[in-house]
Amino acid sequence: MVGGGLIRSLGGWAEVLALRARVERQISDQRVLGDGEFVEQVLSEMDELSKENLRVRRKRINLSMLAKKVCDVDNVSLGELRSGSRRTEMVSARSVFSWLAVRELWYSGAKVARFLGVTTSCVTRAVSSGKAPKIKRYL
Repeated sequence: MVGGGLIRSLGGWAEVLALRARVERQISDQRVLGDGEFVEQVLSEMDELSKENLRVRRKRINLSMLAKKVCDVDNVSLGELRSGSRRTEMVSARSVFSWLAVRELWYSGAKVARFLGVTTSCVTRAVSSGKAPKIKRYL
């Protein structure tokens, strides 16, 4: 067997690109062969722990909404959060934002970095620092 299960089941790259252009998403898992509906059915039969390990998320808030929440709680402006400032308050707010976006909402570090206007390594350091920030008040 040769890879490309989702690509093959959709009818090729042209169909995959057409779905992306229409902002439609297909649930996929490389361990399950089949279209999005079948994969969704299989995953719905799995227990919650397995779903957590697979990083399957149905709905997630966008980065703008998360940034607004972090800014409201930390009493900083969105412009300051995205400015790249090295002030302690900004570094802390960006660290929490990065942690929530990457670890809880499964956004890529590169996407978070582009949103914040910082380097990917800045986000990676914040997320992999070894200790989780106090995120309860942001949820």
